[in-house]
Amino acid sequence: MLQPLRRSGPGYDDDLAEWASHQARLLRERRFSELDLTNLVDEVESMPRSDLRAIGSHLTVLIAHLLKWRYQPSNRKGGWRTTIRVQRIEIAELLRDSPSLGRRLPELWDRSYALARAAAERDTGLPFEAFPDACPFTPEQVLDPEWLPEAVEGA
Repeated sequence: MLQPLRRSGPGYDDDLAEWASHQARLLRERRFSELDLTNLVDEVESMPRSDLRAIGSHLTVLIAHLLKWRYQPSNRKGGWRTTIRVQRIEIAELLRDSPSLGRRLPELWDRSYALARAAAERDTGLPFEAFPDACPFTPEQVLDPEWLPEAVEGA
């Protein structure tokens, strides 16, 4: 009777963190025949997608707070400035670890702005039309650690 192939260590579907640690240990010890190659390849391929999604998420929160800063200056709070700073730091760290993802910011821009515009509408109570159809900020401004938008009069 044939026995099913048994791998040492935790299963991929049982505990991803423990599985990943075990795979790293096998690699360090050069025990290549014991590696879960199918899942290992899938995980390595998914890493850039995961980081790109994280950048998009941080970008959405950042732009939403910049919109609130610009269009609702009377409600500016210290927490908004902190959120803006933290989102910029998170994006910078992801781009420092994977600089090539910076070239992919344009593909995130429109979607992130659309989501940020909806969040700003919800959070401010301003009508959706109060915010421009296209992002009023450049990527350079949004990512600049020192830049904050000017208030819009009558917003």
